[in-house]
Order: sequence, then C-alpha cells, then structure tokens
Amino acid sequence: MTGSAVAQATALGVVIEIPSPLEASLRDWRRRYGGETAAAVAPHITLVSGSTTNWKTAVEHVRRVAAQCQAFKVSLRGTGTFRPISPVVFLNVLEGAEACGQIHDALVAGPLLHELTYGYHPHLTIAHEVDDAAMDLAQEELKGESMEFMVQSIGLFGLDDTGAWSLREELGLGGPSH
Repeated sequence: MTGSAVAQATALGVVIEIPSPLEASLRDWRRRYGGETAAAVAPHITLVSGSTTNWKTAVEHVRRVAAQCQAFKVSLRGTGTFRPISPVVFLNVLEGAEACGQIHDALVAGPLLHELTYGYHPHLTIAHEVDDAAMDLAQEELKGESMEFMVQSIGLFGLDDTGAWSLREELGLGGPSH
C-alpha cells in the first residue's frame, strides 16, 4: 500500500494481580490442575483483554479509569466452571464482583471497546483447556477454598518480545501508586 500506513494492533490486558502469599498457593493449584503452562501465567482476575492500534491513547484511558476507582476487597470462594461452553474451572469472585464489573465497563467504554463473545464474569482461572478429569478434580478439591485481599491497584500488561505477557505499568486505584 503506497502512501498509507496500516496501524498494527498491540495486545493489551488489564488485570488484578494477586498479592503474596496468596499468589504462591494459587500458582501451585494452577500447576497441579492445569500443568506447567498454566502455572507460567501468574494468577489474576482479568478486567479486560484485547488489542489496540493506539497504545498511548489506550494507556491514558486505563490511567483515567484507575484514578476514578477506589480500593475494594475481593473474596474468592468456591469453584465454578464455564463448561460445556468453554473448558475452564475457576474460583468464584464473590465480594468485589460488582466493583470488577464496574471497572470492566469503564475500561470498554472508550478506546478499548470490543465485542465480547460472552458477558463479563469476574473469576480466577485455575484450570483451562485440560482434560475433564483434571477439571473435575480441581472443581471438587477446591470447592471449599476461600481467600480475600484488598485491591489497591490494577496491572496494565502487554506482550513482550517473546510473546509473554509482561507488566507495563501498575496503576494505583484513586491515582498513581507511590
């Protein structure tokens, strides 16, 4: 194409990272039920995942959304699944689900607007695209688990040169973190 540039789409994700020591337990569960590939990705709650052709505009939007949100508590309790629609077993987000939904809605009401195949449902994936026996085991063995933590920031991720997700910026809720 002579005389015109085609903008390249860049993958972008905004997530709630899980604090230590909870992160280590969750990573162990992901390894046990989902294998090393699942454990390689840090446990998180996705707020939005998509792509942008203008990273700067998208980042400015994410910063504005974070600055307008307040810290909130998340409680993870029991398991759920998206089967048979999607091969996923997850921990349920109970307290904090509404706040996650509000942040998600604010993020997609701007340059991150995109079509969702399914409605937004905050959750923490434990097993994904593994055999039914592993998903059944995860769903049964973790059904009584619960944990809670405060969410004071959200992480902005992009793909690095190796194709792995990497943290680009941590954004404190209610303004920049110090």
